Amino acid sequence: MCGIAGAVSLTRSAVPRLERALAAMNHLIAHRGPDGEGVWRETGDVCGLAHRRLAIIDLSASGHQPMIGSNGSALSFNGEIYNYRELMAELKDGWDFRSSSDTETILAAYAKWGTDCLSHLRGMFAFALWDGDRLFAARDRFGIKPIYYAVIDGVFYFASEMKALLPFLPEIATDADALAEYMAFQYTIGEQTLFKHIHTLLPGHALTVQNGEVRVFRYWDVHYEIDWDHSARWFGDEMRARLSDSINVHLRSDVPVGAYVSGGIDSSLIAILASREEASGRIGFHGKFTEFEGYDESAYAEAACSMGEIDLRQIEITANDFRENIENVIYHLDTPVAGPGSFPQYMVSKLAAQHVKVVLGGQGGDEIFGGYARYLIAYLEQSLKAAIDGTYKNGNFVVTPKSIIPNLTVLREYKPLIRQLFSSGLFGPLDERYFRLIDRSADMADEVDWSSVDREAVFSRFQAIFNSERNVKKEAYFDSMTHFDFKCLLPALLQVEDRMSMAHGLESRVPLLDHSVVEFAATMPANIKFKGGRMKHFVKSTFADDLPGDLVKRRDKMGFPVPLKEWFSGELNGMVADIFQTQKRRHREFFNSDVILAGIGKGEQFSRKTWGLLCLELWHQRFHDRANEYKRLIDTDAASSFAA
Repeated sequence: MCGIAGAVSLTRSAVPRLERALAAMNHLIAHRGPDGEGVWRETGDVCGLAHRRLAIIDLSASGHQPMIGSNGSALSFNGEIYNYRELMAELKDGWDFRSSSDTETILAAYAKWGTDCLSHLRGMFAFALWDGDRLFAARDRFGIKPIYYAVIDGVFYFASEMKALLPFLPEIATDADALAEYMAFQYTIGEQTLFKHIHTLLPGHALTVQNGEVRVFRYWDVHYEIDWDHSARWFGDEMRARLSDSINVHLRSDVPVGAYVSGGIDSSLIAILASREEASGRIGFHGKFTEFEGYDESAYAEAACSMGEIDLRQIEITANDFRENIENVIYHLDTPVAGPGSFPQYMVSKLAAQHVKVVLGGQGGDEIFGGYARYLIAYLEQSLKAAIDGTYKNGNFVVTPKSIIPNLTVLREYKPLIRQLFSSGLFGPLDERYFRLIDRSADMADEVDWSSVDREAVFSRFQAIFNSERNVKKEAYFDSMTHFDFKCLLPALLQVEDRMSMAHGLESRVPLLDHSVVEFAATMPANIKFKGGRMKHFVKSTFADDLPGDLVKRRDKMGFPVPLKEWFSGELNGMVADIFQTQKRRHREFFNSDVILAGIGKGEQFSRKTWGLLCLELWHQRFHDRANEYKRLIDTDAASSFAA
C-alpha cells in the first residue's frame, strides 16, 4: 500500500511547474509511504507521476515506483494485487518480469489485455498508468483504495488524498450539493466531494485521459440475481470455502500481518480464521473505553483472541486522547465522513503500526450480511403493516410479526430513532421510509441554512440508487437497503479505513471484500441472510463453531461506540464550545452558530449531530482557513516548512 499522485496535460503541452507540483503532492501524502519516494516525468512534461512507498511485497529496490515497464509504460500504484503469483505464471511468456512485485503484474496485464486487465485483478487498488498515448486510471471494485482528481486550467491532477490536490485549486470552497448529502447521511453518495472542484473516482470505475478528454466508465457492479435453488447449508459450505480462500490470499505478504479485533462478529471471525493459517502473525489490536459504563467491549475481543490463540494488544482511549488527536483525525480524513468510529480507529491503528505493517479487518460484513439495527427497525414497521393488512401469510416474507419479536431486544438503545421514524409517514413507500431512517438532518432544522443547499435533490439522488432495478430486481426490501449501504455507506467507511491506517504507515486489508465473496453473497435470498429479523443470521449460523458463544449470542454491539455525550457534556465541553465559538466569529456559510452552541451536550446518548457539525468546523479550520499555505507549496519552497 502506498500513495500515488500525478498530472497530465489535456493539450499535450507541458504541465506548468510539473517538477514542483509532483514534489508538493508527494510531500502531502508522505505519511502513506515512509519506505521510499519517487517521481517520473514524460518527455516534454506532458505527464508526470509521483509515488510514496510502503513496502509490503518485494521489499527490494526492484519494487520501486513509479515503475517503468520494459515497453516504456509508467505506473504509480497503491494497494495489493492478491493473485499476483497466478498472474505472473499466466503472463510470463509475454512479459519479462524484472521483479517479484505485484505492481509489475499490472503493467504486464495491461500490455496483454488493455483496459480489460481490470477483470483479471483480484485485490484492492488505485493506480494510474501512462502508456505514451493516454493515462489509464482505475479504482478497485469496492473503493477500498482511493483516487481523487481535479481538472484545472487544462491539466488533469490526481492523487490518493484530496489534500494533495488543494495547491492547484482556484479556491478552497465547500461544494453545496455535497454538503447537502453530508448533512443527510454524514457521507456523500456520488462523485462530488465536500471540496468544490475535486471529484472521486467511484468504486468499480476507471477513466482514461486522451485527446483532451477525460472519459469515466464503470467496469464492475454487483447484481442481486437471487439463487432460489439451493439450501442454507449449501450456501454456508460455499461461503466457508470462498472466505477461507480470500483470507489465504489476503495473508500474502513479505512483512508480518496482524488483525483489528473490535469485539464484533466480523473482525473476530476474520482474526480467528486467519490465525489458523501459517502466514498469520497471530497478533490483534483493540481500543477500549473504560470511563463510562456500556462502552467497554474488550471482554469480547479477549474471548475471540483466546479462541484464536492471538496475542491481543490493547489501548485505553480517553477524553484527553480525543483532545490531542481529533484535529489530526480530520486532517488525515481529508473531509468529515461517517461516525465517530474514525477516532478510535486512528488510535488503534497507531498502536498496531508499532508492531506490524499490515492488519486484517472485518469491514464490509454489515453491508453484505445485514448487521445494522436499522434493517430490523425497517422490518418492524413492515411486519406491523403486513399484520394489519393480513398480507404476511400470502408470500415469502423475510420477517413476520411472530418471528421478529424475539429479536427486538437489539433495539433497546434505538428507541429515539424508532420514535422519529414512526412520527411521520408511517407505512409509506419503502424508499421514503428508508431515507427517513438514515437521514441525519431531520433534527437539524435550525442549525443549517437550508435555503443555501438543495435538500430535495438529495432524496432524488438517493432514489436513483435505492430503486435501481439494474442491481436489485423485485426481491426483498432487505436487498434494496443493503445495496444502498453497500454502494454509498461502505465507500465512506473505507475512506475511514484507508486514512486512519495510512496516517500511521499501516496497510489495512479487508478479506470480506473479495469479489468472489461479495458476488456470491449477492445471490443469497434475504430470508437466509436475515432470517426472521436476526441480524447477520447467516454468518452467525454458518460460523457458530468458529466464534465464542457469548459473541454469537450478544445483542448489543454498537460498532466502535465512543462516549461523546459524556465527554461533550463534561470534560470536553469547553473545547467543543471553543470550536463553535470560532465558527461563529468566522461567520461560516451554511451554519447558524448560535443554535449549535445552545445545543451542545443535549443530544441522545448515541446521537451524531454534534459530531457531524464539529467535524465540519474543524475541517474548515484545517483546510479552508489555511488555503494560502497549500497554494504556497507550488509557488515557493514552502514544502519543507509546511506543518501537517
